[in-house]
Amino acid sequence: MKETGMVWLAGAGPGDAGLLTVKTKELLERADVIVYDALVSLEIFGQIPPGKELIYVGKRAGCHTYSQTEINETLLREAKKGKKVLRLKGGDPFIFGRGGEELELLVKEGIPFEIVPGITSAAAVAAYAGIPVTHRDYVSSFHVITGHARKDGESRICYDALVKAGGTLVFLMGVTALKSICGGLIKAGMDRKMPAAVIEQGTTSMQRKVTARLDTIAERAEKEQIQAPAVIVIGQVCALEQSFSWAEKRLLAGRQFLVTRPSEHQPALAGRLRSMGAQVIEMPAVQICQLGDDSGFEQALKEQMEDRNEKWMVFTSSIGVRIFFEKLSGSGLDIRDVLSGRIRIAAIGRATEKKLREYGLKADLVPEEYCAEALGKALAEAAEEGCGIRIFRAKKGSGELLPPLLEKGLYVEDVPLYDTAHRIYGEECCRIKEGMKRGEIDAVTFTSASTVKGFVEAVGDMDYTSCRAVCIGRQTAAEAAKYGMRLMISEEASIDSMVELLVRVYGTREDG
Repeated sequence: MKETGMVWLAGAGPGDAGLLTVKTKELLERADVIVYDALVSLEIFGQIPPGKELIYVGKRAGCHTYSQTEINETLLREAKKGKKVLRLKGGDPFIFGRGGEELELLVKEGIPFEIVPGITSAAAVAAYAGIPVTHRDYVSSFHVITGHARKDGESRICYDALVKAGGTLVFLMGVTALKSICGGLIKAGMDRKMPAAVIEQGTTSMQRKVTARLDTIAERAEKEQIQAPAVIVIGQVCALEQSFSWAEKRLLAGRQFLVTRPSEHQPALAGRLRSMGAQVIEMPAVQICQLGDDSGFEQALKEQMEDRNEKWMVFTSSIGVRIFFEKLSGSGLDIRDVLSGRIRIAAIGRATEKKLREYGLKADLVPEEYCAEALGKALAEAAEEGCGIRIFRAKKGSGELLPPLLEKGLYVEDVPLYDTAHRIYGEECCRIKEGMKRGEIDAVTFTSASTVKGFVEAVGDMDYTSCRAVCIGRQTAAEAAKYGMRLMISEEASIDSMVELLVRVYGTREDG
């Protein structure tokens, strides 16, 4: 008999990936199938590991893909297959998220489940707009109300009670009923000059807000074409918005970038961009694959230890440095064995040099331009006649490194440490492609030609002339140019230089 599965009902928060809870992020890794809705942002969607089974059950006003009954039955069906099911909902599942309805069928059928609260947009969106929903000098309570009318069109809001309560009012899913809501509050006795705000796509790169008096906010929102999803906040605390606004003042506020670096390198770039207010979609286009046979590596070390002439060890990536030392440890040797004799070390760039220092090694040579061709030329000039050069790198390394070395007649051994493969994506790429078509992604960053190839292979057929490609060097840019992407090339082949370029092109203010 097949074991019954498990369902987690989890909130994804309002959109900013930084507001995703630790537990929900862990569940993205653990789940077999993820049932998600339309309010799960692209940035959070990018946190989903490749290979997960994804079921879209999004619902938006006037465009329901699944009925609530069908969603409930989907959770039950997948759990009965013995799967670990993550029901991922925008905001918090129990705050107008219909989470209770989704549990009823699971309880009836005896399916085990857990609830993982999410950060509700009722508080987070207001905070990102610079509005504290409570403040001891203004108000001591806040009230969250659904703006949806009943099926018969009649409002379910008791305006008299809300006005008498005197707290901050937060309306979710009410942008289409904004005029009616404002009219109801004024009729119930609320001061028509009460400050109000409407925030669209709050906490995301597409956040927009309008503020006005209660009697004019609907007109202002209509003029600015504010659309759902949007949060309405009404109360004296809205007057603090100008003093407390902060989200839009960040250097890369309102920008969204797609990062294609391998997973272990994502934090260096993605983290820095997020710290400046950008949203970052993480889509590693390349994955690192271990080689099954290490005999070539071990033979290269043996030959190096026996060679009494000057010799060079060459590293072309920080990944290569890490894997080299992992393999060295697994071989039963340590760095004292490897560094016997006259040995020098070359690194392709600053990041690789930094990684070597973590293992107590200093690079003797780093080219001025961080690319394979420049490294090859610099190494050919520095190496003595007849010395041996061993290059520790990916199995499919750049061909531009070897020609200068071979032309000088040097002994060169290309030692593969790992292989790379393009990652396979499914539904994720459909959403990314849609986001690019709608102009929601400002630029895509590429740190190698292989990341360009992997990205194109994953996304598939589309018009890439609308894609702004931020490339780390000439070789990467040449690959992006094949697909008609609009190119931006960093001055140096480094993450620092890429970040500087993005800030220069997309920054909203001078830093500092």
